[in-house]
Amino acid sequence: MSAGIDAYLWLKWLHILSSTVLFGTGIGTAFQMWMAHRRGDVAGIAVVSRNVVLADWMFTLPAGVVQPATGLALVLNTGLDPMSSWLVATYLLYLLAFVCWVPVVLLQIRVRDMAARAVATRTPLPAAYERDMKLWFALGWPAFSALVFVFLLMVAKPDLW
Repeated sequence: MSAGIDAYLWLKWLHILSSTVLFGTGIGTAFQMWMAHRRGDVAGIAVVSRNVVLADWMFTLPAGVVQPATGLALVLNTGLDPMSSWLVATYLLYLLAFVCWVPVVLLQIRVRDMAARAVATRTPLPAAYERDMKLWFALGWPAFSALVFVFLLMVAKPDLW
């Protein structure tokens, strides 16, 4: 293989790996957070939300940065039209996921802090916790759906219009 092919394959591997980390961490941490919420154990919510926030910083954020960088590099490397309809749809869906993810992270930090305070003071979670979790849940669905469609577009590469 030539050096160009090797570089392309490494780039493609990094893009696939980071998408797996991004999607897998997202769905895994969302499941853990939701199940802790459903159980209602304040100490459990405190532990899980602390771990979810940490996972977002350690895995989701770096993978979320690598994704558009490797995606753009792949588009330029393969000679695809960066403005083709399926790629534009991908950019918009990724942007939607990002726009949902930022407030989700902020909500997770608030939930983490509320749960830690409730555990430390041996008090119930405040009413703001329920409100934040409802919003967290509502924002998760469009982000999840957007990334599912990004995967579909990456595989199918359709000419949408």
